[in-house]
Amino acid sequence: MEKITLNDKRTGNLNKPKTRVIAITSGKGGVGKTNIVANLGFALTRLGKKVLILDADLSLGNIDILLGLAPTHNLSHVIAGTKTIPQITVDGPGNMKILSASSGIQELTQLTKLQRINILTELDQLADSIDIILIDTAAGISSNVMYFTTAAQEILVVVSPEPTSITDAYALMKVLSLKYSENHFKLLVNLAPTVSEADDVFRQLNLVAERFLNISIEYVGCVLFDENVTKSVKRQKLLCEMFPDSGGSRCFRALADTIGGSPPLNLPDSDTNFFWDQLLNNKFE
Repeated sequence: MEKITLNDKRTGNLNKPKTRVIAITSGKGGVGKTNIVANLGFALTRLGKKVLILDADLSLGNIDILLGLAPTHNLSHVIAGTKTIPQITVDGPGNMKILSASSGIQELTQLTKLQRINILTELDQLADSIDIILIDTAAGISSNVMYFTTAAQEILVVVSPEPTSITDAYALMKVLSLKYSENHFKLLVNLAPTVSEADDVFRQLNLVAERFLNISIEYVGCVLFDENVTKSVKRQKLLCEMFPDSGGSRCFRALADTIGGSPPLNLPDSDTNFFWDQLLNNKFE
């Protein structure tokens, strides 16, 4: 197949650092993934990063609710072709850019290939002005989750100490490894009572993965259980905003330091942005 090439309009960006794209996902719902995404994004802005959050739970999106936002339009309008991604982007805390999903539209649980490609193509228009894109996927192993997870350069799996969460996190990584050839994952333990218990969760998962899967798991730390999370969620504010000195907020700052200070993975060699690079290399065929 003849390789598709872009026109020369991007050649002025040769010296610009590439945008990092990190999918944040989980095998099981209820592990606090969206709260992780929002607070991590905010903490990264405190480090001077320009952050965009994509709510990729397309039928049950709630990042806007968590942040107390009321966008007029969302990704369902982009998918329908009535709006573009720049037109639906809104500002969130810390001047994060937020792309909200819809809620209660069952048809969006199974996007067509063309619809998914259109979303990534639209995202490419924003990439030049963003340092880090955080993709908040739905939980589980649906086709949409797999698509947006494998669209990223880096995959961060969120797990809680519950046995069901640990089992489902392993199942998620197994599917991504065996079916989509993903072989490196970052792991974050959320809602851990202690650092020691979080370390135990990582050791359990890593031991099983080393034995049965050809993958590597990079432990990026934990977010300890913090009763202030419930208070901030009820107020539709971020923990890092309302309770900056709480234990949970300190964990988010440490996580942002780890993520922001680590070298990005799988950056394209070409001068195209990441989503176009993925599409041109037919990763999703």
